[in-house]
Amino acid sequence: MSDIPEAAVWLIFLLPLFSFVIISFIIRPFFNDRPRLAGYVTIASIAVSFIFALWALNSVRVQGELVFDPVEWVVIGNHTIKLGVMLDPLTAVMVVVVTLCSLMVQTYSQGYMHGDSGYCRYYAFMSLFTGSMLGLVLADNLIQLFVFWELVGLCSYLLIGFWFHKPSAAAAAKKAFIVTRIGDLGLLAAILVLFFRTEPGTAAHTLNISALYEAAPELAAMTSLGVSLMTLVAIGIFAGAVGKSAQFPLHVWLPDAMEGPTPVSALIHSSTMVTAGVFLVARCFPMFAHS
Repeated sequence: MSDIPEAAVWLIFLLPLFSFVIISFIIRPFFNDRPRLAGYVTIASIAVSFIFALWALNSVRVQGELVFDPVEWVVIGNHTIKLGVMLDPLTAVMVVVVTLCSLMVQTYSQGYMHGDSGYCRYYAFMSLFTGSMLGLVLADNLIQLFVFWELVGLCSYLLIGFWFHKPSAAAAAKKAFIVTRIGDLGLLAAILVLFFRTEPGTAAHTLNISALYEAAPELAAMTSLGVSLMTLVAIGIFAGAVGKSAQFPLHVWLPDAMEGPTPVSALIHSSTMVTAGVFLVARCFPMFAHS
């Protein structure tokens, strides 16, 4: 069976988020004397996500890009913000990479974090971290992508500063959060430029990524401040990637990220923070091509 149902695609990122909710509101308050339950719930949720990710990869291999209808999320006046999932070859490969790396890190963490008083809190944050990265990868519009982009940044703050009783860890967490926010301002500016310069009522105005690919040549012909609109957008998107991927000059937060538990650093480097910036450029590459 190669045709993956839409519900299974949504569950790829929703399962780790459900794991975060279960650990935070059930296991930690009521079963804190049995902390290993948190690890089991996290590993089980990501293992199922990994299976669905492999299914998605096979579906894309057989059928090519799969298109799903988005659902309404927020309605503000005449504007509707939608939630949707995008499953193309880039997404299919990335969800396998993220779930596989996360599954290995979470499994190793059971031994590494054994006996730590923050065991449940650690797995709650790691579940949220993985779910946020998967949500970012699967997002079919830039608003949804930006929400998960910021959640990834929040999780890095929580995990780098996991041992917050250490002044060095607390300082490293604040440093990572502030430095990456500088890059995020560029990404936010790019999204706002696209929103206000696209025609209301068009698919591109919803900031749907596929629609923006099609509208890129038309947007490239527009100018702002004497520069092609797509050039300004590409600069903003690239600034966001520079911050998340710790590239010069916003690289200064990465060495201090080692203040958190070692598995956190492994996840940041392999499949979340650093990878998020690379993925953003790859996802928006057709826009860069017209800049």
